[in-house]
Amino acid sequence: MTRSGLSNVEVARLLRENGPNEIHQRGRVSVWSRVGLQLRDPLIMVLLAACALTTATGDLTDAAVIALVVLVNTTVGVAQELKADRAITALTQLTTPAVRVLREGVDCSIPASQLVPGDIVLLGEGDVVPADCDLLEASSLLIDESALTGESVAVGKTAARGEQAGDTVSSGTVVVKGRAVARVTRTGGASSLGRIAELMDSDVQATPLQRRLAGLGRTLALVAIALSALVLALGLARGQPLELMVITAISLAVAAVPESLPAVVTFSLALGARRMAARHAVVRHLAAVETLGSVTVLATDKTGTLTQARMVVEELWTPARQAVTPHPESGVFSWHGEVMGLCDAPDVVELLSAGVLCNDASLAPPGGSDGSAAGMGDPTEVAMLGAAEWAGLSRGQLAVEYPRIGEVPFDSVAQMMTTAHRSKDPDTKGLLVVTKGSIEALRGRHDPRSKSKDWHEALVWADSMAAEGYRVLAVASGRAASSADWEGTEQRLLGLFAMNDPAKPAAKATIAACRSAGIIPVLITGDHPATARAIALRVGVLDVVEGAGDGAVVTGPQISAGEPQDLTQARVFARTSPEQKLDIVRAWQDAGAVVAMTGDGVNDGPALHRSDIGVAMGGRGTEVARQAAQLVLADDDLGTLVAAVEEGRRVYANIRMFLVFGLAGGAAEILVMLLGPFTGLVVPLLAAQILWINLLTHGLTGVAMGAEPAAPDLMSQSPRPPEQSVLGAGLWQRVLALGVVLAGFALGLGLWAEATDRAWQTMIFLALTSLQLGVALGLRPRQFGLGNPLLPAAVLGSFLLAVAGVYLPVLQELLGTVALPWGDLVIAGGTGIVGWCAAQVSRRAVGPSAPIGATTTPAG
Repeated sequence: MTRSGLSNVEVARLLRENGPNEIHQRGRVSVWSRVGLQLRDPLIMVLLAACALTTATGDLTDAAVIALVVLVNTTVGVAQELKADRAITALTQLTTPAVRVLREGVDCSIPASQLVPGDIVLLGEGDVVPADCDLLEASSLLIDESALTGESVAVGKTAARGEQAGDTVSSGTVVVKGRAVARVTRTGGASSLGRIAELMDSDVQATPLQRRLAGLGRTLALVAIALSALVLALGLARGQPLELMVITAISLAVAAVPESLPAVVTFSLALGARRMAARHAVVRHLAAVETLGSVTVLATDKTGTLTQARMVVEELWTPARQAVTPHPESGVFSWHGEVMGLCDAPDVVELLSAGVLCNDASLAPPGGSDGSAAGMGDPTEVAMLGAAEWAGLSRGQLAVEYPRIGEVPFDSVAQMMTTAHRSKDPDTKGLLVVTKGSIEALRGRHDPRSKSKDWHEALVWADSMAAEGYRVLAVASGRAASSADWEGTEQRLLGLFAMNDPAKPAAKATIAACRSAGIIPVLITGDHPATARAIALRVGVLDVVEGAGDGAVVTGPQISAGEPQDLTQARVFARTSPEQKLDIVRAWQDAGAVVAMTGDGVNDGPALHRSDIGVAMGGRGTEVARQAAQLVLADDDLGTLVAAVEEGRRVYANIRMFLVFGLAGGAAEILVMLLGPFTGLVVPLLAAQILWINLLTHGLTGVAMGAEPAAPDLMSQSPRPPEQSVLGAGLWQRVLALGVVLAGFALGLGLWAEATDRAWQTMIFLALTSLQLGVALGLRPRQFGLGNPLLPAAVLGSFLLAVAGVYLPVLQELLGTVALPWGDLVIAGGTGIVGWCAAQVSRRAVGPSAPIGATTTPAG
């Protein structure tokens, strides 16, 4: 292999040995695999067992009802996952579809996947580096490595010089300026991109909701089996027929399991996913909606997540005025609190003009009118052009007045760039020479003895701004007598540009909302510690007191050295590698936290994958980040995160509200069946009546509860403890209390009906239905709100179907009911008021405004 490139024979051999230049991705999950995963849910397995037993006893009607619940739940879950996958695919863009290479001396374009180690690639401005490479030639080369390192400032790269080794460029980075010739060293999984992708090759973590519901499913399965066995034994002991008792035992097993819980969970999550999709947030897995509501720690990347991923000039310095602040929105400057225009500041005009002339970037229309210009080239040069553009200085006009006739390109070693310009004014003699670069480099050349007061003051100001996270560039100019020796022209300092990557407008409000909700924000970046500290203070990750200490920011090298021992004590991490980001997330998880990780770069991928919920940016985000995340913000709006957290908490609150409703009703039915025979009511309810009650209460009504709006103070609550059971925080006690109340009134009504020679069994059937429907209305967080009209409609419909079960002949025969006099109907139906009152008392026992799904501890 020579500089002419590889031969076709060598390429074929290397392609066989190394494989294509592609990152290994997990294979697509088939529809049947997704169905299998849905059916492995513990509650679904309980329902499948009940369905099989009812089928075995010949009760095909009840079996069909249970099977329908399973079918609907599975269909909705699989459909949502497929829809999310299609949305993610639509976001996917080919980062390097083709690349220029030299092969057999010919400059040709090939698919990036066909690159092999040893290929000679030609890189230009705007190109994505397709593989890890060594630089052979480089001219004014600047590389944006933010996707890999999180560093928002482009990095200068040089080729080999004599004995000095050249720099390398990594796959996935972007050429923002210059050109290069490079030799490919590593491709595919061996490249920087591939090694990071390997860190994500681990099992997906179960969400908190999945873990809680799995535990609940196992508990309910054991309870159902035990109760079924108990009822079967008691019935046989009283001489009841075996077939009747088997059906009754199975009915009780179904009563012990809130069979519509999977449907309620799926409906609640799907509704949350739909609401989030309307705000451009793509949910890849339904359970991810609830997980955000469980989050106790928000670990966020900096560049592109909290910040805008583009540089903006925020301060200027000139020897005459010291600090000058631009105000892009009004097109003026402020100095010592006073507003001034360009006509009042010739020194500022000279500084901005020089920044335009010594500049290789270009602006995209409308050209930086908001002070945060978009364009091609080095981000710092784009920012300088933007500052001049909104101030009214046209690059086109300046280029005509001072055409460039020579330049010394930027050099990462010299840390400066110089240009020479000839004036179109015939009265102006000589050349205008402009240099920009680091303050230290320019001072070393133009004030070598450190005698100038201006240079000294500029250095002090630059150091103070750098300590606050700003990128500072100095600009100097001078006059050369002729074009022969302009490179050595003595120059005077014009001033300094202080730039930074500004925070997104929604970032501070988002962090404040998280703090208010009791969520701990943590900043993890690969950027400089000073920059990380500045952004953390700006958006509220750190307050002024926290940011003042030396230990406020922990760096990657400190983590490698084993300090600090407890990573959960720090709130800001800088200079971190992908592996260290992973360590930080694991440390929080080991401490019992539920961690959400936001990011957009390749370097965020492993941490996004490992966290309890990864949130990727869909616009600027890399494909690696999108594939690693469970939630993708298609519009990169951080404000959507706050809505997502509230949506997750609402979903969990509604699930817990349904559990109170469903389990209390099931407990009441079980108590009626167990205690009834001891009071003289031999068979209080028939199996068909139990299943009909459950179908009406756990069906439309239960599912409608999943659409309940959030309680008013939901986001002022602390996150629920990660180890808390889904029945924790006093929920199971409320279930038992409500169950006892409902069972007591139902049995009392049945005994009274029997004593007065009424149709007591039918009245117990109708009373238990009404009592449970009353509980459904009484548990609502907003009693008379119109946010969920579906629930009152479902309650009314369920009650009418219960009444139909009493009066329609076909249902009378199926359920074993008899028609009631209107007076008895009013008495049995009126017990719903008791259920409503009991639910209201239950709510007020834990605080009148406390949502079902959150603790009542105020957020800290």
